[in-house]
Amino acid sequence: MDSRKLILAINPGSTSTKIAIYDGEEQLFVKNIKHSAEEIAKFECIADQYEFRKDIILAEVAQAGFDVKDFKVIVGRGGLVKPISSGVWGVNQAMLEDLKKGVSGQHACNLGGLIAHDIASSLENVPAIIADPVVVDEMHDLARVSGHPKFPRLSIFHALNQKAIARRYAKDQGKKYEDLNLIVVHLGGGVSVGVHQNGLVIDVNQALDGEGPFSPERTGSLPVNEVVDICFSGEYTKAEIKKMIVGGGGYVAYLGTNDAYEVETKAKEGSKDHAFIQSAMAYQVAKEIGAAATVLNGKVDAILLTGGIAKGKPFNDEVIERVKFIAPVAVYPGEDEMGALAMNATMFLNNEIECKEYK
Repeated sequence: MDSRKLILAINPGSTSTKIAIYDGEEQLFVKNIKHSAEEIAKFECIADQYEFRKDIILAEVAQAGFDVKDFKVIVGRGGLVKPISSGVWGVNQAMLEDLKKGVSGQHACNLGGLIAHDIASSLENVPAIIADPVVVDEMHDLARVSGHPKFPRLSIFHALNQKAIARRYAKDQGKKYEDLNLIVVHLGGGVSVGVHQNGLVIDVNQALDGEGPFSPERTGSLPVNEVVDICFSGEYTKAEIKKMIVGGGGYVAYLGTNDAYEVETKAKEGSKDHAFIQSAMAYQVAKEIGAAATVLNGKVDAILLTGGIAKGKPFNDEVIERVKFIAPVAVYPGEDEMGALAMNATMFLNNEIECKEYK
């Protein structure tokens, strides 16, 4: 009898599907499968891609020497379902329907649960789950108030990585995540600053397209009147303005690149423009951390920096210099989404967390 706790983790992206196989939290295999624009263009909507991607995943698993029947659980990247609490959720019929129609939006991550369910349904007593999707919503009611009832604040952020890093820090400190007050900052293509109080993210900027610091390709919060004026200027279409805010903002708008490493390198080489905009982003991130500290009445156990940009020492140093008076700062560079999925699946298999029912 196979005593291993084999986990298949599936993380679909717009033009790729990353898969990994774990024995508990030990990675045995990982593969990033690229999909050409021509392949993706064949499908009318994102949900239609799941059979195509599933077949490729099964072929890769077999080629790597694994029998799909040996998996104990299939975990998919959580998609844009209805706002839910954090943790592990079983993929059921209600979730499948919401993933297919994109109840909170259309994105390739919606395929994670669809593919996981399809593979698991062909096996005996193998559950399909998702973990910490981007729509995790644990916000306090006060945090939802924006200033006008037509524009409530929403919780959309890097929940998978933020939660995993918070748990990792707690483990490193020999403490329970649920006993800590943390500010976790994900620094990537988007930037999210989450206020973690006793295991719940009670406040966070809407990192997908709406609030907070600017990032390599997003504007973050903008002066509202100026945005209204541009919207009605007749110079731009709605699509062009949306692209300006998400995809064409931040570093892209100021410096023509979304590559944070390129910005860091040119700043080191003496480019004043690159150094200035890099400092401006660090300034905004630090200011958001300061605001987050007020939510916890200043009682912050630690500030955690994570994501791809956290690999950049100059950027980290600028942020840390401004916020170190609040609490100790720990840096966890990069993002390990596959490891985070495996961690959640392992906790599920070990009965350390319950599998919740989506309704």
